[in-house]
Amino acid sequence: MQLKTIEKPKFTVQGNVHLWFPNLFEFKGGIQVYLQDFLQALQDQLPNLSVSVLDKLDKNKPIDKFNADNLSFTFSGHLSSYLQTTHFAFNLIKKALLNRPKIIVCGHLNFAPVAFCLHQLTGIPYTIIVYGVDAWQIQDKWKIKALHSAEKIISISGYTRDRLIDEQQLPPNKIELLPVTFDVENFQLGAKPSYLLERYSLSSKQPVILTVTRLASTDGYKGYDQILHALPEIKRHLPDVHYILVGKGDDRSRIEQLIAQLNLQDCVTLTGFIPDSEIRDHYNLCDVFAMPSRGEGFGIVYLEALACGKPTLGGNQDGAIDALCHGELGALVNPSDVDAIAQTLIQILQGTYPNPLIYQPEALRQKVIDTFGFKKFKQTVAEIMQSFHI
Repeated sequence: MQLKTIEKPKFTVQGNVHLWFPNLFEFKGGIQVYLQDFLQALQDQLPNLSVSVLDKLDKNKPIDKFNADNLSFTFSGHLSSYLQTTHFAFNLIKKALLNRPKIIVCGHLNFAPVAFCLHQLTGIPYTIIVYGVDAWQIQDKWKIKALHSAEKIISISGYTRDRLIDEQQLPPNKIELLPVTFDVENFQLGAKPSYLLERYSLSSKQPVILTVTRLASTDGYKGYDQILHALPEIKRHLPDVHYILVGKGDDRSRIEQLIAQLNLQDCVTLTGFIPDSEIRDHYNLCDVFAMPSRGEGFGIVYLEALACGKPTLGGNQDGAIDALCHGELGALVNPSDVDAIAQTLIQILQGTYPNPLIYQPEALRQKVIDTFGFKKFKQTVAEIMQSFHI
C-alpha cells in the first residue's frame, strides 16, 4: 500500500503582518474577491505568519471562513458611516504602534498616506496593492509620496504597473506583479444548459454573445454600450444573434432606452441579478464572451469565461491585455471602435478568427489554469512576502 505524503508549505516566513482592507465579505466585487484570495494564500502558504486584518466596512466575518489560529480581525463596519473612518484610522495607528508589524499591506491606495506617515515616524515598512483606475493619473500629493516610499507595490496587472512607472516615474523593480486568480472548480466546460435556452427562448444553434458585469452608471467603461451599437452590423451577417447582458445596477434604465433606440428589443436580454450558482451555466450558454472595456484593472470574468472554454474578447487599452495574455488567449480590440468590435465578433462567431486556440476549449481552459490558477497565485504571494525578509 502506498502511503499518501502530506505536502508541507514550501515557505517558512514568520513574523507579524498587518493587512489594511476596505472590506472582504458583505459586498462582493473584484477587489473584495482578490483580497480574500490574498488572505487565503497567506493562510495556506505561510502558517507561521501572524496576520492581523483591519477591515473598514464589514461588521464581522462568516463563521466558516478564515478561522486559523494565526489570523485576527478588527472591524469598523458596525459603527455609523460617519464614525467608521475615525474608528478604522485609530485602530490602524494604535495597533501598528503597539504590535510593530514587520510589514503593513495596504489593500487600497486610499490607506497608503496613513502608512506613509507611520513609516516616517516609526520606520515600519509597507506595501500597497493597486488595481486599476485607483492608481491611474494620481494627483494627490500624499498618495504620490506614499507610492514612492513604499517598500514594494503589488499590481494586479502589467498594464497598471506600466502606467505607474510612466506616470509616477517609479523604478520598475519596485513593483511586483500578482495577477488575479479564480476558483478553477467553479468554472468547467459544458453544453448549453437547456433550462437557460428555455428561459431566454433560444435555440441551441443560435449564436450568443455574453457580458457579465455590474450595470453601474459609474462603470460605463465596461463596453456593453459598444456591443449594443455593434449589434446591427453583427445582425446583418448573423440574423439570429442574441446578446445576453448579465448584471444589475442603476444604469439599467438608460440601457433599456438605448436598446429601444437601436430597435434591438428582439435580440437583447437583460437578465438582472443572477445567483452565483447560475453564472457558470451562463458562460456555457454563450458562444463568445465579450467585454471591450477601457478602464478594467484586470477582469476576473475573462478568466472565468476562458475556464469554460469560451472565445473571449476584451479591450486593448486596459488590464484585459493581461487577462488575455496580450492576445494569446483571446481577441483584443480598440474599445472605442464599434466597427472593429462588430467585425471581430462576426469573425469569432463564424469560426474565422485567426487564433486557433480560442476554438480549442480544453486547451484554452488548461492554459488559463496554468497561468492564473490559485496554485500559481499562492506561490507568488509567498514569494512576495518572503522578499520582505520577515
